[in-house]
Amino acid sequence: MIFIDPPFWPAHGTVFSHLISDASVAELHAFAAANGVAERAFDLDHYDVPERIYLDLVAAGAVPLSGKELARTLVASGLRIKAKYRVKSVSTVLELRWNALMPGQPELGAELLGRWSEPHRHYHSATHLLAVLEALDALTGRNTPREVALAAWFHDAVYNGTTADEEDSAVLAQECLNGIVPTIETAEICRLVRLTTTHSPAAGDVAGHLLCDADLAILGGEPDAYSRYTEGVRRDYAHVSEDDFAKGRSAVVRQLLALQPMFHTARGQELWAARAQENLNRELAGILTS
Repeated sequence: MIFIDPPFWPAHGTVFSHLISDASVAELHAFAAANGVAERAFDLDHYDVPERIYLDLVAAGAVPLSGKELARTLVASGLRIKAKYRVKSVSTVLELRWNALMPGQPELGAELLGRWSEPHRHYHSATHLLAVLEALDALTGRNTPREVALAAWFHDAVYNGTTADEEDSAVLAQECLNGIVPTIETAEICRLVRLTTTHSPAAGDVAGHLLCDADLAILGGEPDAYSRYTEGVRRDYAHVSEDDFAKGRSAVVRQLLALQPMFHTARGQELWAARAQENLNRELAGILTS
């Protein structure tokens, strides 16, 4: 069901309401699109809608709630995104992380953050980068080797939704890090970035295990987080038809399920392996029956 609170929140010379769903982000997007709400008004778990269309949205079926009731409904739905994962907060956290990782290189950090914040990204966004860095924290006790952390920053720095993205990202890492970090470290970072094409590190590749496990950690997320992931991936490929996307996505899911093991570190297996199998199998079943 779709809910809306009263116009109250001031911005841009008017006041805004919040539009949410208690069921799924997909339902929310469908309602917004059907009623002329701009996609740019979406903020991870709700739409900000101006006062002038409040009554129209209520007439279209949005159920009015007070601000407090709407907030409680969103939390209860499991769709609420924590404040630290919102765009402004994510950018601030990532900037702090970059400056701690690479002091004296703020321009490069800003360039990378700009790439991760490109408007065509939905799943492969700055939020994903932060999630990978936090997964590395979980795997290493906040002691991630610098080359692994830098590989995380570069692994989707070029994202056009093509098979060349990983190679282009590795080339970008080579160009950007030349003269900034030792040559041998740059080579390792580029190798790790390329490894995210297959997520199949060799048995003794400790650094590769860390990066690949962190990159795939979302697969082992709670069901609501996994749903946001799949919805974000679909939006990343909005230019692809439903039939072609279903074929491509089912192939990707099967490839992930075939990874033996899917997670290489003991901690990664403990944290994410079982739920990842459940999530992927459920998604594949949904694709095949749709």
